[in-house]
Amino acid sequence: MAREDIEEGRRVLRVEAEAILAVVERLDDQFAQAVEKVSGCTGKVIVTGIGKSGQIARKIASTMSSTGTPALFVHPAESSHGDLGVIAKDDLVIAISYGGESEEMAAILNYVGRKGISLIAMTGRPESSLGRAAQLVLDISVKEEACPLKLAPTSSSTVSLALGDALAMAVLKRRGFKEADFAEFHPRGSLGRKLLTRVCDVMHTGESVPLVLEDVDMVQVIGQMTSKDVRGVAGVVDSSDKLIGIITDGDIRRRLEKNNKPITEQAKDLMSWAPKTIDANELAVKALFMMEQFQIQTLFVTDRSANNPSKPVGLIHLQDLIRARIS
Repeated sequence: MAREDIEEGRRVLRVEAEAILAVVERLDDQFAQAVEKVSGCTGKVIVTGIGKSGQIARKIASTMSSTGTPALFVHPAESSHGDLGVIAKDDLVIAISYGGESEEMAAILNYVGRKGISLIAMTGRPESSLGRAAQLVLDISVKEEACPLKLAPTSSSTVSLALGDALAMAVLKRRGFKEADFAEFHPRGSLGRKLLTRVCDVMHTGESVPLVLEDVDMVQVIGQMTSKDVRGVAGVVDSSDKLIGIITDGDIRRRLEKNNKPITEQAKDLMSWAPKTIDANELAVKALFMMEQFQIQTLFVTDRSANNPSKPVGLIHLQDLIRARIS
């Protein structure tokens, strides 16, 4: 029985895959014109459909909205009870109905016809009422449904979804929609965090930043390294507040191997010169890249636009990036 189940699953997948491939072969100028229509729409894209087509329409509208094309779903049955008011003159309507004769769709078709609103049909029957009412028709016809009873929309709904995705992605590419644009619409997603979070959003500032002058003794340096939010590191500045060096726990350990009394020395004697820094307005993901590249866990932060661009204004630690879910 299990083998029969597996074979049935394979059959369904093959039927639906073949249906999509068939659409690939017959994609024509109507699709190119549809891309032109959607990308040139100055209003909203209204996507509508009933039943399974309605569920596909919701997904297409959602995909378009998240990729730079303002779109929303309008339920055909609700449209005649006030929802037609959401459809404006500059909008574009995409109506999905395999048979093209859905009674619930009549109100929308009559409305867009009266108002002269552009209509794109996605139907398996171009000669249907929907097909005749539309300026452009995207053919979603299939050779067969994958349903063994030949009743439930399966291949046809898969083709509708795939063609809707193809339309949305072609529009995305034509508009030059970028990763940063996608992040703007998905600020809570992982990509949004990486492309929108900047160093200044997660860095330590003010009294939390461990800084010492170059001529202070190591007792004061160690005090700074152990009393601040970020421990085990201190930035060394000169009299003009310019960052000239950095001291880490590792520097102290290495010094102990050569001198068993490093505590009597000054900060400038132990520090590493020309420490790596990052601008406060850089993306936090760049800070992560630098830490990985140079195998370090902290970066002092500067502000290139300030009067003193070499003055440290913050400190960022690898743990800060982990907490912000940048890593």
